[in-house]
Amino acid sequence: MKAVGVFQYGDPEVLEVVDLPIPEVGPGQVRIRVHAASVNPSDILLRRGFTDPMLAGRLTPPYRPGMDAAGVVDEVAPDAVTDLRVGDRVMAIVIPIDPSGGAYAEYVVVDARQVVKAPAGTTHVEAATLPMNGLTARLALDVLGVPSGGWIAVTGAAGALGGYAVQLAKADGLHVVADAAPTDEELVHSLGADRVVHRGPDVADRIREVIPEGVEAVVDAAVMGPKALPAIRTGGQIALARSVGEPGTVPLGDTGDVTVRNVFVPEYRYAHDKLDALRVLAEEGRITLRVAAEYPADRAADAHRRFEAGGVRGRLVLTF
Repeated sequence: MKAVGVFQYGDPEVLEVVDLPIPEVGPGQVRIRVHAASVNPSDILLRRGFTDPMLAGRLTPPYRPGMDAAGVVDEVAPDAVTDLRVGDRVMAIVIPIDPSGGAYAEYVVVDARQVVKAPAGTTHVEAATLPMNGLTARLALDVLGVPSGGWIAVTGAAGALGGYAVQLAKADGLHVVADAAPTDEELVHSLGADRVVHRGPDVADRIREVIPEGVEAVVDAAVMGPKALPAIRTGGQIALARSVGEPGTVPLGDTGDVTVRNVFVPEYRYAHDKLDALRVLAEEGRITLRVAAEYPADRAADAHRRFEAGGVRGRLVLTF
């Protein structure tokens, strides 16, 4: 099978197209013929070597990036607890530090709990934008636990993670103030944000201008860190998403009365019900699957360069 991986860490040029054996299905697993895999920050970290302590000695190079896969069920283990059948269109969250390796391959084998049907009416490329970022946003909102009717802020709202956080918060009955560059204000409004403020280092001041008492929580998709804290009322919370390979906690210094929630999406790798709920919301049009561009797998290096250049709205997706 064709796959994309790294034998040595570095710039995008280290990504290589390789031929690997098709993986065998084990107990409780599903094999997917992958047609699309999106590019995420965790993929860049793996390529640069930040995940090496979790990979070396456990998996064999080439190490494969990729946390989102969409394609077709190719085989189901007899003991797998699933209603999926061969030929079903599916999407899955894939963890590159797990024995499965990452999603940059024509075939992946994962636990059946990591796979659900793709949203009806979507392409493989569209479906591949949802699992990892959708589950990260879902986990952030779950750990914050802000009651319906409360106010939260979302930084980086025009990005993939921030956009899903806005839409899922609205689906949860929350009020949302979100940041945006002038060119992204219309987009962020369309995602459902109740109020939109200018992004930048003074974003907390802008949030306080529209919510004087401060918000109950922040989903910090833009990694503003300490700069976001003044937007939060006393006793509030901030959720910080970290990618595979990043440290276990994000130092913010003295947060005062604000509780820091570190969000690590592999904790939701087996949250089948959460992933399937995202499918339903996508089918209902309550969350939007945004594709920035498609690249054939042998142009993975170009996709990584584009991602690292910044300003991507939605997700870049590799096709196999």
